[in-house]
Amino acid sequence: MAKNRISLEINGEAVEADVRPNRLLSDFLRDDLALTGTKRGCETGVCGACSVLVDGDVVKSCLSLAIQMNGCSLTTVEGLACDGAPSPLQKSFMECGGLQCGYCTPGFLMAASDLLARTSRPDVATIRKNLSGNLCRCTGYQGIVDAILDASEKMHGT
Repeated sequence: MAKNRISLEINGEAVEADVRPNRLLSDFLRDDLALTGTKRGCETGVCGACSVLVDGDVVKSCLSLAIQMNGCSLTTVEGLACDGAPSPLQKSFMECGGLQCGYCTPGFLMAASDLLARTSRPDVATIRKNLSGNLCRCTGYQGIVDAILDASEKMHGT
């Protein structure tokens, strides 16, 4: 199958690659670029473990083709770090019990990052609604909600 050349930005770096037209974005990120923070979960768009930001919006990479990303700016969970250190959101997840096994964590971090970029001080109902596209089997969600509230306070004050 013929490949197509794409140019995009991932985590602030320019990337050019040749991809097959049917190459999933999740496979491109993990297998071609070694950005393994993006997890393969259900591969049907239900669990959210593969979520990334595309031009600032949450996208489930298992439902997107790499070729669709031509000209786009992507952020993966690896791109949330600040100068190699965890971001305030990532720190809050660690401090507030927002992760256990960690498999779903990248998707939750991406959804939370999107939410906090749009809403500086979300309430619990807003957080829960915005996380509804992500599934976790370990935490029971309260630690995740607490982590987002904590990050919101750290990032935007009281």
